[in-house]
Amino acid sequence: MTPEQVATYLTNQAAFRANQAITIYEPPTPTMADNEPIREEEPRPDIPDDDNNDEEEITAMKKRVQEMEAEAAKLREMQASLDSQTETLRENKEDIDARSVFVGNVDYGASPEEIQAHFQSCGSINRVTILLDKFTGHPKGYAYVEFTEPSLVGQALVLNESVFRGRNIKASRHHLHFTGLA
Repeated sequence: MTPEQVATYLTNQAAFRANQAITIYEPPTPTMADNEPIREEEPRPDIPDDDNNDEEEITAMKKRVQEMEAEAAKLREMQASLDSQTETLRENKEDIDARSVFVGNVDYGASPEEIQAHFQSCGSINRVTILLDKFTGHPKGYAYVEFTEPSLVGQALVLNESVFRGRNIKASRHHLHFTGLA
């Protein structure tokens, strides 16, 4: 080999090694995330940035707790009031049941006034209710008679199997509102 050839060979080898070195140690290409500037976290408005606001936050929390306790007390009062009203209503229903008579096999054309006239001999009547079918509006064939006194119910039961508008009516105690079931 001639000295020129040796020089060319060494130059090529050096260039080859240089290219390999660059290729081997070439730094990775930068990504978009690497090019973005590093930002500090922005302050959040819902998180106080100094300790002075901690006292204000604690005070506000205590105020909210007091408001919730006051609301809970109001709810307890309302529940107690509702319970007492329910008990009173239950007692009223039981009282009405004790003063009422169920009348079955009532003629479909009968009016409350006619039923009241039939039971008038038993005593003073508060109310006569003829039940109607909710879809057709026609009478169902039975009624309830509410008296002013529970003692009058016994007299009304004497009219069981009496004839009213050509039918034998059935008179019995009214037991619709049982305690705990209604």
